[in-house]
This record gives sequence, structure tokens and C-alpha cells, in this order.
Amino acid sequence: MQPKQPDACPGVLRPHAAADGALVRVRLPGGALEPAQLDVLADLAGGEPLEFTSRGNVQLRGIADLEATRARLAAAGLLPSETHERVRNIVASPLADGLREVAARLDEGLRARAGLAELPGRFLFALDDGGDVAALAADAEVRSASLHLDGHPTDLPGTVDALLDAAQAFLDVRSDEWRVRELSDGAERIAAALGGAVTGPRDVPAPPVPPPVGWFDRPDGSVTLGMGVPLGRLDPHTARFVAAVEHPITVTPWRTLHVHGLDEGAAETVARVLAPMGLIFDAAAPLLRVSACVGDHGCARAQGDSLTRAAEIAGGIADDERVHVVACDRGCGAPSGEHRRVVVSGEPGE
Repeated sequence: MQPKQPDACPGVLRPHAAADGALVRVRLPGGALEPAQLDVLADLAGGEPLEFTSRGNVQLRGIADLEATRARLAAAGLLPSETHERVRNIVASPLADGLREVAARLDEGLRARAGLAELPGRFLFALDDGGDVAALAADAEVRSASLHLDGHPTDLPGTVDALLDAAQAFLDVRSDEWRVRELSDGAERIAAALGGAVTGPRDVPAPPVPPPVGWFDRPDGSVTLGMGVPLGRLDPHTARFVAAVEHPITVTPWRTLHVHGLDEGAAETVARVLAPMGLIFDAAAPLLRVSACVGDHGCARAQGDSLTRAAEIAGGIADDERVHVVACDRGCGAPSGEHRRVVVSGEPGE
């Protein structure tokens, strides 16, 4: 058996050398982003789009001055730890009341445990309230008030401490595995190490299709606006307009944006201004069900223009279809759940 390749998930301190220059991935626990932080990201992006990932993080491409970029991200609160920066992988249901704060506490607790800096960059935490981010099959997840491990329910409590203890237990039993699913009987072994047990079969729901976009009335009388970002790429000019709304923002795992805490008049104005810039407020829009790798816009392995091909496919996609377009056989950036893969060479894949 060939030895496993090193975990190459990029971060800010360990960028990826892409064809178009250094790529850095900025972790946003729970997808939480403040307007001033989005302004900083737009400035650092230069003329390149901000890229949203399937874990609600942001990537910046073609970075020339890494030291200056790191300094600005740190000053904006987007690089609070040099030791733990690649392991701050936390997703949360974007419309759930209170989970933004829970994600912040989980992130703080994660950074406070020195040993958890050794987690692989692919290990994922999730806070689910309604079965949406549960589709990502996180390694350690709170769902229905209980701890889930790779989608397996347990009799352990769904608390921040339980999530962190599960991560430590994973480190204690792993060799070179990146995810709980790669461990033989991983969920059972980790639950047992914590004094509990798995209580049912693995349950990973389908992702929400379409993703939650549009107008959402909240219990406190405010409005959350969900907006689709075509192919998960947001140009800096539009990003600055989103930041100018001056309300809390969430980047979701479906490469969409939520702006929170608006009153009805402000929500109507925001939608009226941002829709002509290409942001999507119609849940039936075909582009919400199409994704793509960066292709030859930034990848040396790409065999074609996956972004252009994806935009073309959106014009004829079936109402119940999800498509991911790739420019080589690695299939980077694939969404969770069932979807049809299209290779830009014209050969469909599974």
C-alpha cells in the first residue's frame, strides 16, 4: 500500500501554490463574517473574485505579498491563531438562532486546546439545527441535542465540550487518517472512548436543494436575506456593496451569503441594489444548482474552462438536477449529496 500523501489543505500560513499564484484559505467558523472583515477581504482580493468553499470559508487567489496579507487578516480578526488556523473548520445552520454564538465558543475552545492543533485540515465540526449542514457528514456534529460522529447518532450530549473531546479522541486513535469515516469502526471507537455508544445507523440527509436564498422572516421581527453567488465567486466590487449594508453576514456551505438583522425596508433596498449585480434571490434560479472548480482560470492541471462551461450548462439544466463541472479527474470543489459530474472535455462522470 502506498503511504498516504500529507494533508495539503491550504490556509493563510500555508498557502497553495496555484497556477495563478499563492492561494490562501481563510477559515470562518460558522461562516460568520462582519462587514468590515468583508471589506478587508475585498481589498486583499485585488481584481480577483472571492471564492466561497463548500465549508463556508473564503479563498483569495493570486496573492503576491503573503506577509502583508497575513498582517491585514490578523488585524481584522480573521487569523486569531497561528497554531490552529487550518483546523478551525466549523459549519453551522445559517438560519438557526444562537448558533453563530455557539460556533464562536467552539472556535475559542478549539484554539484553547493546544493538542487539537494536530487535527488534520479536513476534520470538520458541525452545528446542525434542521438537517441542512448535517448533509456534510461532519466528523463531530451536534444534531438533535446529541453528539453525532460521521453521521452516527450517539448517547453523548451535544455540547461544545463533547465536540472537542471527540476531536481529541480521534487524535488519540488515528494513525494517518484524516476523517472519522476513514477509521475502522471510527464512530464506535470514539464514542466508547468518551464513555458512550453509537445508538443508530449512519444518517446523512441530502443537502437542501435549492439552498436557502430569498427573504426569511425571523422570530425577532427582523429579516435575513439569502443571496446566491454565481459559481461561488464574488467580485470585490459587489462584495463592498454587501459590506456597505453594515449588518452581520454568513457565508454558507452552499456558497451563498446571508445578511442578517434587516428591517423590511432595508431588505427591499438591499435586494433591489444587489440583484442587478448578479446576486441571486430567486430560489428557482438554475445557477444555484451548478458548481465548478476554478479550471484553467487558476489551476495548472486543468484541461479547460470549467467556469464558462458551468454557466452554459445552467441554461439547460433540469429542474431537479444538480451539476458539478470539473476540468480534470480530481473533481475538486464537489458539493455534498447526489449530483452529476461533467468534465470539460465533454465526458460525463459519476
